[in-house]
Amino acid sequence: MFKRYRGRDTSPGLPPARPLAATPNKRGMFSVIGPDMVVTGNIAASADLHVEGRIEGDLDCGSLVQGTESRINGAVRAEIARIAGTVTGSVSVRQLSIERTTRITGDVEYETIAIENGASIDGRLKHVAIDSGSQTFDRTPASVAPVQEIRHEERTSLVSTGEAA
Repeated sequence: MFKRYRGRDTSPGLPPARPLAATPNKRGMFSVIGPDMVVTGNIAASADLHVEGRIEGDLDCGSLVQGTESRINGAVRAEIARIAGTVTGSVSVRQLSIERTTRITGDVEYETIAIENGASIDGRLKHVAIDSGSQTFDRTPASVAPVQEIRHEERTSLVSTGEAA
């Protein structure tokens, strides 16, 4: 019934996978934290990160996509982020997109921002001007790096309803 395997398989198969260390450019790579996962501890990702589960700790990544049912309890630092779930902690992102299902409790620091109607932010919004001398956005925590206060900055509770005034 079963033939014993003797010799080498000559059938055309998949090519061997390239080792990760041989790929210096992280473009196209991403990691996923699924909806059934709870991660306790800080996360640092060099690849893009898609979060559908729950994170109990700080998150530092290049690009973040957060799902609508996910929760992050900690500071978020990224170059680019699309947030759709709940964040309890500070958010520091160069290009930030906040969807209508988002609930942020904490201060938000951004270079560019887009907020959909229905999003909720309970914290301070702080615009960080584009600095021509620096090539990368400083993603160090606010407690470590001194933050220059802006005079018009105030604590706000932002709830966008979508109705015109």
